[in-house]
Amino acid sequence: MSEPPGGDGRGDVTSLLDAFGTGDRAAFDTLIGVVYDELHEIAHRHRARWTGNETVGTTALVHEAYLKLVDQQSPSWKHRAHFLAVASRAMRQILIDYARGQQAGKRGGKLDHISFDLVEDLEGSLPDLSLERAETLIGLDNSLRRLEQETAQHCRIVECRFFGGMTIEETAQALGISPATVKRGWASAQAWLHRDLQTGRGA
Repeated sequence: MSEPPGGDGRGDVTSLLDAFGTGDRAAFDTLIGVVYDELHEIAHRHRARWTGNETVGTTALVHEAYLKLVDQQSPSWKHRAHFLAVASRAMRQILIDYARGQQAGKRGGKLDHISFDLVEDLEGSLPDLSLERAETLIGLDNSLRRLEQETAQHCRIVECRFFGGMTIEETAQALGISPATVKRGWASAQAWLHRDLQTGRGA
């Protein structure tokens, strides 16, 4: 997700974020137009990892994320990468909510043990079965919530790298940390999630 050339540069996005932070709704609508292609790319990545409710297509996911983000009160998004990371997190939560509803409807709310083998590796693709995929994402989400309690920064790194599809450099910019810190955190987070899911706590 590199910075596009021309008038849609980083300074313009930052100015729009600042304006929205002061209550300018029109600035947010302009911002969405500027970064729409990137939001669509992030939504596509999220959507490809789960084949649950087919009404939540890529475009619908972008629009639902818009509704969640536009209602934020006095947000303090610093720049383009930071905003995209927040948008990615909103999309993840939207799909997790749908996944929990699907899982509860089909299995009475009971989440079976989730193996790390189903996640494969955090940059790979997940299994194709809808319910299995939904349960895998729920299990991963449960583990991420526990990881956030122990090391919030590592959780944010996973959100940017795995869910947002950001590079090491983009993640570093979004989180305001060095690329070296991202690399270490990414490796540590994967190892932590592997252990957590192996113990069955991901369920």
